[in-house]
Amino acid sequence: MSSPFPDELVAARNGERIAWVFNIRGVRNVFVADGPDFKARQVTHYTEDDGQSIASLRLTPDGKTVVYARGSETNSAGEVADPTSSVQKPDQQVWAADVETGQPRLLGDMNCAREDCEDIAISPDGQNAVWPARDKIWIAPISGATPVKELCYVRGDNLDPQWSPDGREIAFTSVRDDHSFIAIYDFGQSALRYLHPSVDRDSLPRWSPDGAKIAYVKTNGLERGLPLIPLRPQPWSIWVGDAATGKASQIWQSGDTMDDSIPRLTESDSFHFATGSRIVFASEKDGRNHLYSISTDGGEAKLLTPGDFDVKDVTLSNDGKTILESSNQNDVDRRHIWKVSVDGGTPQALTQGETIEWTPVETGDARFVLCLGSSATSPAMPYRSTKNGREMIAQEELPADFPSSQLVTPKQVIFKSEDGLEIHGQLFVPRGRTAAGPALVYMHGGSMRQMMLGFHYMDYYHYAYSENQYLVSLGFVVLSVNYRTGIMYGRAFREPANAGWRGASEYKDIVAGGKYLQNLPIVDRDKIGLWGGSYGGFLTAMGLARNSDIFKAGVDMHGVHDWSVFLSRWERQSEGAPDLKDAVKLAFNSSPDASVATWKSPVLLIQGDDDRNVPFSQMVDLVQRLRAQHVPFEQMVFPDEIHGFLMWKTWIRAYSATADFFERVLVKGETIPPSH
Repeated sequence: MSSPFPDELVAARNGERIAWVFNIRGVRNVFVADGPDFKARQVTHYTEDDGQSIASLRLTPDGKTVVYARGSETNSAGEVADPTSSVQKPDQQVWAADVETGQPRLLGDMNCAREDCEDIAISPDGQNAVWPARDKIWIAPISGATPVKELCYVRGDNLDPQWSPDGREIAFTSVRDDHSFIAIYDFGQSALRYLHPSVDRDSLPRWSPDGAKIAYVKTNGLERGLPLIPLRPQPWSIWVGDAATGKASQIWQSGDTMDDSIPRLTESDSFHFATGSRIVFASEKDGRNHLYSISTDGGEAKLLTPGDFDVKDVTLSNDGKTILESSNQNDVDRRHIWKVSVDGGTPQALTQGETIEWTPVETGDARFVLCLGSSATSPAMPYRSTKNGREMIAQEELPADFPSSQLVTPKQVIFKSEDGLEIHGQLFVPRGRTAAGPALVYMHGGSMRQMMLGFHYMDYYHYAYSENQYLVSLGFVVLSVNYRTGIMYGRAFREPANAGWRGASEYKDIVAGGKYLQNLPIVDRDKIGLWGGSYGGFLTAMGLARNSDIFKAGVDMHGVHDWSVFLSRWERQSEGAPDLKDAVKLAFNSSPDASVATWKSPVLLIQGDDDRNVPFSQMVDLVQRLRAQHVPFEQMVFPDEIHGFLMWKTWIRAYSATADFFERVLVKGETIPPSH
């Protein structure tokens, strides 16, 4: 975990400059590089592991200035996270810094109201930046010459601002509780107009290259009083409107089966207004997440990415003619970069082999394609795509003593769950292992995630992969399980009818993973544990509560323990739902709390008490239940930390405690006394 983690890769609209954020042991800074050699340079110079994240990194069109948000999203009380427990209240702020001087200047001091509030949009001339915060749209000159101000007064929660190509207007989504509009603000008239308003939910406005039209997505408005338990299709449509008159019409309509539902995998990133009057979008109508394009006049949508795989990252080239995307085409448990014309044709692989790539971008002059990438033994870094594969950028930032040569290459394994469903996993085996010894099952969070045969593209799972490698170095066999409800194996795998709070069918896959380990000659069947965070914490608790006979110890990091308390939070339709009582009962019975009476194995519980994803009360309540059942447990609480720990030192403490717990309980046989 000493390696820098790269994120937020972007390219300037003009020239050959790229920028990204490096998180080096919790210290986050902006870096840039210029073609053709792409030698890395550090722009900002923050020095502390202070938990202040950098997000929404942008480059002005000329590449001379970086703009970014610094600080976390807010919790339900409107508070920005402060994992350092400082006595000074922190804020989320928008900053700009000239690449040559690196001196940051404050553009706006905003406490945001939602996680996507860092959605900064820079004007086509590079002079102004807008972003959503406090349910409003704010604007500030990038020069810092005048203070930030509210763009205009608009009712509702306003987000996703999009500049018109000439910079004279801004389109955005205005959410009005059970419906939403596409609003257009005109700088010249200081006026607001709406694009074909209706009772439905309109979102994702995208300007045509000439600024005459706006494409957007429409889904049905909220209907209350429907049953909660059955899964229902979520039909959707694509509309194109005249930006001047506000008139709009439908050009494409989904079907009404489950596979026709609006895709959750790449809903916003995959929606683009390309050149040649074509709209690019994602659909899962054939069961896989694929890209299509369609004329603004309607007609038949053209499939751009045929095959038995799913598309993830999607980028439109600057000229609007080409799509860059990452997918698991021909390599189900890895990702690679592909290129395809918006008009169709055979996709071209830009990277391949036993490596992993994501977040493709193209330089403004279209000469180079850049991406982030990793492998089984090499951590995530920025890369330039070459004719022969890829070339690392900023290699000098890798620690000289990073232990790549000591890491193991996980093996792809496929086993069947109780109901016959094929489950993919990654098996880590200590070098030279021949005798039976301790083993662990690892489960990711999300649960819309996929663990791969190498370092992950998200920092949370990049760290988890590092921890699994460390556990292997201590002598543990580790099986990472890609259980159902995860991504990249098709929609049916991702959204089964009886998963999560509706029945927890994915737990069958964890039991299958445990039994797979029991049948390996290199595993001691009496020394199998399991661990995971968030959804993985939920499955850890499920394993200990339902099958202490298989799983002899566990580490549950910020896991869900009672689904029923989430129903009112997740399901607005619960108002008047005829099956609300049955849904609450089903949700509780699908939770670890329902099986605490059979929980015997010791557990280490870890969570930050400012968690914005899983309420800290889930851990507080579980501890009382464990005490009542005299279940042995230990706890590790991080005051003021959030769900995905913001400080590097927090991860080190949590993962060190995880390794120590498993060594004590599974290797040394230490007995954890029941807590009262």
